[in-house]
Amino acid sequence: MTDVAQIQEHAEVVGSDGAHVGTVDHVDKGEIKLTKSDAASGGLHHYIPVDFVHAVKDGKVHLDRPADEVKREWSTS
Repeated sequence: MTDVAQIQEHAEVVGSDGAHVGTVDHVDKGEIKLTKSDAASGGLHHYIPVDFVHAVKDGKVHLDRPADEVKREWSTS
């Protein structure tokens, strides 16, 4: 598992397919909260488990599954 301290606010989050998922708002209680102002968010905060993180590199959070799958599994609360 990646060190969550490496995840920075406003970092881009991308799926394993390289597709944009969202932008980090902050990390709390084992989840990444995505900004609601991101175009992909539909105006809502979304939460994804930090367990989805494969790596943090080049200023991006890379997930271990494709963006479409992440969006099916994310929550809004």
